[in-house]
Amino acid sequence: MITTGAIIFGKGDYLAFGAHELPVALQLGGSDPKALAECAKRAEEYGYSEVNLNVGCPSDRVQNGSFGACLMAEPQLVADCVAAMKAQVSIPVTVKTRIGIDEQDSYEFLTALIEASKAVGCDDFIIHARKAWLQGLSPKENREIPPLDYPRVYQLKKDYPDLHISINGGVKTLEECQHHLAHLDGVMVGREAYSNPFMLSQVDELLYGEAAFTQTRHQVVRSMYDYFESEMSNGANFWHIARHMLGIFQNQPGARGFRRHLSENGHKKEAGIEVMEKALSFVPEV
Repeated sequence: MITTGAIIFGKGDYLAFGAHELPVALQLGGSDPKALAECAKRAEEYGYSEVNLNVGCPSDRVQNGSFGACLMAEPQLVADCVAAMKAQVSIPVTVKTRIGIDEQDSYEFLTALIEASKAVGCDDFIIHARKAWLQGLSPKENREIPPLDYPRVYQLKKDYPDLHISINGGVKTLEECQHHLAHLDGVMVGREAYSNPFMLSQVDELLYGEAAFTQTRHQVVRSMYDYFESEMSNGANFWHIARHMLGIFQNQPGARGFRRHLSENGHKKEAGIEVMEKALSFVPEV
């Protein structure tokens, strides 16, 4: 998520990405329709494939800014934000939301938000199947403590069959994805895809019926070297990239040595590809 304030007033280029990453969706945090429309317009100009409005983040920061999960209590404002963005772009404008906030967690509370956005032309929703507690829980706890309610999201698809409904929250395996896809249009995998990225190697084969992915983990890591060199030549630090790759060998022999070497040496100023090669030597190549 990138806030509208960062995009409009920030000094950095928060929207930059590589063409090889497409398709890419931009998730915006904000509650001012005019600012969101401006940011959506910039996103389309940059080449983003989708703009998503965050209506689910429960952190103190978003509460202070009156956006994120707070917006669930204001379905008409969400609709106004969606309408303003749709008026500026031709790419899809989607909404990601929780199923409720605090004591406001009835099915009717959720559908009020869906109905309002649907009325202005939004037909694609990603539902984190937990409610958010705006007080008393940290963002991390809000991702784990409120119980998951998958049946509520399934019911949403039954009641709104014309909408594209995806589910998010607690999904750890592709088998679980297959189960959800029997009821819904899509699945969003968050933390597991980050901590165990190689799970994605089976997506094309298991979920789309396409050819199996044949690269090994070592080959995947080495395929990143051109990206490392390109980014580092533009001022990026080796660790800025490498730290996001710590989970590539999850549950594999030698994974601990791989992570330890990267963690102990990757942050050093002189770190480069040789650090990654040494880290790879701790893991048997198969």
